[in-house]
Amino acid sequence: MGEKESDNVQLLFQEAGPNHEVTVYETGELYGEKGLFRVLQFSNEAIQGALDLHRPERIVFEYPRAILHLMEHNHPSFEDVFMIGHGIGTIASHLADRRCKIAELDRTVVEVSRRFFGYGDNNVVVGDGRQLLERERSKTYDCIIVDAFTDQGTPRKLVSTEFFQLTSDKLDAHGSILLNLMGRGDKDPLLNAIHTTMSEVFAYTKAFVLRSEEGSRRDLQNIILMGSGSPIGYQARQMAGFTEFELAQGYLIRDHDTG
Repeated sequence: MGEKESDNVQLLFQEAGPNHEVTVYETGELYGEKGLFRVLQFSNEAIQGALDLHRPERIVFEYPRAILHLMEHNHPSFEDVFMIGHGIGTIASHLADRRCKIAELDRTVVEVSRRFFGYGDNNVVVGDGRQLLERERSKTYDCIIVDAFTDQGTPRKLVSTEFFQLTSDKLDAHGSILLNLMGRGDKDPLLNAIHTTMSEVFAYTKAFVLRSEEGSRRDLQNIILMGSGSPIGYQARQMAGFTEFELAQGYLIRDHDTG
């Protein structure tokens, strides 16, 4: 997620959907990097994905690279993945040789990923991710990835105790859940709450943050949370700039508290 560049932008698509406005544009500069990028953006100038048109195979953002490393390092032989949130299909495209099912709430996002970003697999189901996950058999998945944002951030029904219990049921004995989040590091009460809630269900958890050089703890930062029934490992040099950090004790998030 981030700010839309203001200069050298060519608008390709814009549509107001039931969940958010969906915009696709091309820009000659993204986060200070020169080139040619095609970008998917939601409301409030929140960037959801970017394609380097000069190097389409490249993963532009850091968090998909870190998530893929965590999956491959902790589950070298993983086969079955369930994803909530599709974007342009960056992670799913790099799992083409695995069994991957993706839930995406907005049909327009799926259509845009195919039309403008070249997503070609037929493994995306349009619908509510939690409801779709509930229909899956127990102990089916090696990894569950949550990469879903609204204008208010990650939906709270995807970070509640009941949701984490659901994911634990759908994961195999050594499976893991990974959440891509935005927050203000260890000073963010909601991040602390999400981590505490996850820790109630998963025996092992880790939190990683991508800090900007000029950013302060009050600035929004990209956060990855991982929960598993087995110890979690990683190689720091493969984490695309994410570093492990500690979150404080927070409150528990329950379904009946989230509306």
